[in-house]
Amino acid sequence: MKGAVLPRPAADAGADAWHDYVYLRDNPRGAYEEYWHHTSGCRRWLVVSRDTATHEVYACQDAADAKAVRA
Repeated sequence: MKGAVLPRPAADAGADAWHDYVYLRDNPRGAYEEYWHHTSGCRRWLVVSRDTATHEVYACQDAADAKAVRA
């Protein structure tokens, strides 16, 4: 499954690299992990695993927990 976490450019990378990192994302069809912000509720960041074609949600976890698992 492709994920929401992308490799971050180096701190001294040019403006083009940072623009691409912040604004340009693939729009895959199928299973994907995304960051969602629960703005109106607990204000936590979540990692949601869902199908971008059917909108079926497979899993959801707190982003802090997901980061700990990936480390």
